[in-house]
Amino acid sequence: MKRLALIAALALTACDKPPPAPPPVRPVLSTLAAETTVNPLKLAGVVSARLETPFSFRVLGRLTARQVNIGDLVQKDQTLAAIDPLAQQLGVRSAEADLASAEAQLANALGVADRQSTLLKTNTTTQAQVDAADQARASALAGQNRARAALAKAKEELDYAVLKADFAGVVTNTGAEIGQTVSPGQMVVDIADPALRDAVIDAPDSAAATLVIGDFFEIAAQLDPRLRASGKVREIAPQADAATRTRRVRITLDKPPDAFRLGSTITAWPVSAARAAVRLPASAILTKDGKALVWIVDPATSKVATRPVTLADAGADPVEVTGGLEPAMRVVTAGVHSLAEGQQVRIEQRANP
Repeated sequence: MKRLALIAALALTACDKPPPAPPPVRPVLSTLAAETTVNPLKLAGVVSARLETPFSFRVLGRLTARQVNIGDLVQKDQTLAAIDPLAQQLGVRSAEADLASAEAQLANALGVADRQSTLLKTNTTTQAQVDAADQARASALAGQNRARAALAKAKEELDYAVLKADFAGVVTNTGAEIGQTVSPGQMVVDIADPALRDAVIDAPDSAAATLVIGDFFEIAAQLDPRLRASGKVREIAPQADAATRTRRVRITLDKPPDAFRLGSTITAWPVSAARAAVRLPASAILTKDGKALVWIVDPATSKVATRPVTLADAGADPVEVTGGLEPAMRVVTAGVHSLAEGQQVRIEQRANP
């Protein structure tokens, strides 16, 4: 009997034990799920001149002057460099002497032809001698024309000793120094027209295959992404680079800001590939049993509950949520590992928004 009474007393004591306390109300940071425009294809590139011309001499010579350096602004017809003109000057003198000799030969041939023609009228010469004189005159005339052409060519080659700019621009590269012997066609100065600029990107072969001439791109400066410009694809390399398997794409910039200087690094993305998606900070994702979850705050009760979501790239930050969320849902963005199902929370003032 005593044993039964003891068991009954213990049972009554257990029934009187208070229930466990609910989890404490926790302050949390959160954000409202909202669709934003994202683009899966973002490519780095540089701002390049659409028109960039290497200037070189047309004749062999030793460089005696180079009046511009990298970064200099040049005007049309401005002198860029010069070579020693001695060889060209001697060529002009030789051509002038040849012309003088040809003119003397022509004058003599004309005199002989005239005399033979007069003698023929008095029957003191033969027709064969007259024909020979006419032939000599024609040959002398051709020799004079040839000498004049040679002189014009020699004078033109003398002009080649001075290298001038064909258009206004900025010097982007130099290829020869004073005292160096330069060959015809060897680059001495590169000049780019800064008024016409392209964004140049190297797109993966698979991505470049989806692009066509005329596709619109948005371009942002990497130093300040707030600086943006738009453009259209004007050129796509027909084949991929053997080493990188990328294809060069040139995008014509439409009224770019002054900060888009030549050589500036940019980020470009095609407008056609943009889509709406929900983006969350990586700290909002809870991984459990191989599944991605987020904590959703009930606006009526301020209690949290987990919700499975689908991610585009689990390693990114921010992460793109492709499924499981609806706009205007409030998602906890910090402390996701210390919450319990149904726990009541308090939204901090720093909640976003």
